[in-house]
Amino acid sequence: MPDRPSDGDRQRELSAEADVDDEVQRRLREAYLNDAERELIVTGVRSAGREVVVEFRTPHGDARHTERFPAPSNGSLAESEAFVAFLEAVGVSPLDVDAVVGARVPATYEGGEWRLDESYLPDPADRVSDANAGNERAADRESARQPSARAREWLWTYRYWLFAALLVGGELLFVAVVIALYG
Repeated sequence: MPDRPSDGDRQRELSAEADVDDEVQRRLREAYLNDAERELIVTGVRSAGREVVVEFRTPHGDARHTERFPAPSNGSLAESEAFVAFLEAVGVSPLDVDAVVGARVPATYEGGEWRLDESYLPDPADRVSDANAGNERAADRESARQPSARAREWLWTYRYWLFAALLVGGELLFVAVVIALYG
C-alpha cells in the first residue's frame, strides 16, 4: 500500500492547497459584497450630541456601518441638509423618521468599508468650522431682522399661493363688474 497516501500526507496536501493569498481573499470578499447586494439596511437612528447617527447592516447581516450627519439645531433643518437629502433619497419625510428603519439604501463596498451613495452624504469641503458657522448664523439672524429681507423671503416662499389668490381675485372682480354693468 505504498501508493496510497497516509492521512498525514493528505493533511499536508490540503493545507498547502488552502493557502490563499490575502489580496485574493480581499478582492473576492469585495466583489462578493458588491455583487450580492448593493445596499445597506437602516437599523437605527439616534442623536449623538450635535450629530444624527444612522446605523446600517448588510442584507446578509455580517457587517455593520455607521454614518453621521449634522443634527438640526435652533429649530431649523438648514444645518442638516445632508440628513434631509438622505431622508428624501430613502423616501421618508423628516416628520416620519421612524419609517426610515428597515429602509434599503444603495451602497458599495470599497477599500474594506461600505460607502453610501454620494448624493446625500455630507461633503467634507462644504463643512464649515464652528467659528465660521457661528458667524454665518449671526449674519443670518441679522438679515432676518431686516423687514425688506423678511418680506422678500415671505413673497418667494408663498409665490404660488399669491399667484393663485390674484387669479381668483381677478376672476371675482370681473364677475362683479359684469353684474354691476348688466345686472
